[in-house]
Amino acid sequence: MAVTTTDSTSFPYIFIKNEEIPLKTFEKGVLRANVYLPKDAVPHGSQRYPVIATYGPYGKDVPYSSFYKNSWDQLNPDMKSDHSAWETPDPGFWTRQGYIVLRVDERGAGQSPGELDTMSRGTSEAFFDVIEWAAEQPWSTGKVGLLGISYYAGTQWRVAARRPKGLAAIIPWEGMSDYYRDRVRHGGILSDKFIDFWWKNGVAPNQYGKPGRAARKWGEDTIEGDLDEKALERNRSDQTADTATHKFRDEEYYRTREFAIEDIEVPLLSVANWGGILLHLRGNVVGWMRAKSQHKFLHFIVGRHDLPFYYAHSSDGWKSGQQPRVKLTVREGDCGVDDPERELGFPSRSEVDWPLPNTRYTRFHLSANNTLTTDETTAEDGVKAYDALNSEPIQWTYRATERLEIIGHIVASGKAPSDVDLFVTLRKLDSDGKEIHFTGTMGDPVPIVKGWQRASLRKVDSASPLHREWLPYRNYYATDGEPLEPGVVYPIEVEIWPTNVVLKPGETLVFEVAGHDTQGVYHRERHDRWPISFTPRSLHYSQPAAQLVAAPTGCP
Repeated sequence: MAVTTTDSTSFPYIFIKNEEIPLKTFEKGVLRANVYLPKDAVPHGSQRYPVIATYGPYGKDVPYSSFYKNSWDQLNPDMKSDHSAWETPDPGFWTRQGYIVLRVDERGAGQSPGELDTMSRGTSEAFFDVIEWAAEQPWSTGKVGLLGISYYAGTQWRVAARRPKGLAAIIPWEGMSDYYRDRVRHGGILSDKFIDFWWKNGVAPNQYGKPGRAARKWGEDTIEGDLDEKALERNRSDQTADTATHKFRDEEYYRTREFAIEDIEVPLLSVANWGGILLHLRGNVVGWMRAKSQHKFLHFIVGRHDLPFYYAHSSDGWKSGQQPRVKLTVREGDCGVDDPERELGFPSRSEVDWPLPNTRYTRFHLSANNTLTTDETTAEDGVKAYDALNSEPIQWTYRATERLEIIGHIVASGKAPSDVDLFVTLRKLDSDGKEIHFTGTMGDPVPIVKGWQRASLRKVDSASPLHREWLPYRNYYATDGEPLEPGVVYPIEVEIWPTNVVLKPGETLVFEVAGHDTQGVYHRERHDRWPISFTPRSLHYSQPAAQLVAAPTGCP
């Protein structure tokens, strides 16, 4: 049955719908894609163009306005077209710039048959075939670039490590690079609420064979017809269930999702959002650090997760001149929450590397009077008792007497006498003691940054070539679990995600520790955080330097 159609008259670009791409390298079968060509592209004209490709499960035919109408209503009009789709390059805009847009339904999603297994080895294997196919098409120059947000960024890291022929560059825009550490298990703790929301709202409704898609305005019904619920269940790996079942990184489930970031050699622009403190921020930074690309760039932005990608200045790139290797948005002052115009008021700065070469690490010690001090001689030993599941967080504060910039990676060290999940947050208060929030992923108010760690998974592999004093490396293997014997106090290091904030004189830094989430994407799966395992706990801090925050400070 012929399913591919071409419309060369209805739009300002040529629209090829349901182009079939054969799987051949790792699997057999077919993927279906939409291709958007400039009007003079071969065979309709004589021109060949570079290709921008995406591969994911949200649906090549699901209108942006259906997927997230509130976001669509606020989108830059210049990047809106009849075929705009969530978190992907807009065909109308990019074909005007001289590119072909290739949007592919992931295997098992939309119109692509097969088993749906998101962020799996199969994801990168199929994307590999997509890129090599695109490079060989008569309308292509042979160069394929990858550009997209979130999931459409996460797939870029994975396939780039496979080095498909024709891949010319990648731009992972706010996209995790480490499935276990960035997305699924923060510090070993299951991030269940996000995964559940993401799966039920973004992925499951678009499974291949799902009945009623057209009636729900969620793309079109499956070409080959609907599947019943039993067939749908057989044809998918439910990420919600899989991540709850599999706890350790050396399990087959996670091993099949691993890849060597160091194998990435193509030019790379990684775009990290300071406000993405619950999912993507770490992956953009660590992915950039580990990639071996000769030409690689790291840009830090602020704002929501969805809109900045579509800002006019975001697409300028090198048209505005040579770009710095590292470009920072510096979070100094208060520019409000979800206010794009005010956020433009944050200053920017160019740097030569990350972490910044001139970083000075300052140790902030915790004291019994709930203050942070840089003077080790005035710090005291202490114990703070709290209800791990229900109590208010414990906070320590530091009031700045001069301008202080914190930028880079942070480690918090403490001691615990039993297994506990530590949830660490850094906050900023203005000179009147009111918290200054920043824009989070969904336009929500968020603190400076967060970090997590399960005490029984505290083991650090200091022999790993990836280990740094400011970025402790953990394997999270089943054999790494270290139970805590009652009555014994154990040292724990908490990795806090990379961050930036400036304190002016009179402003306050808050270091907060809790045994549960205080906001945002929750970690509450009842088997992972069984209440009997997290009864009231105590946090120990002692001197000379056991309980401290090692913060990167002192940059210009």
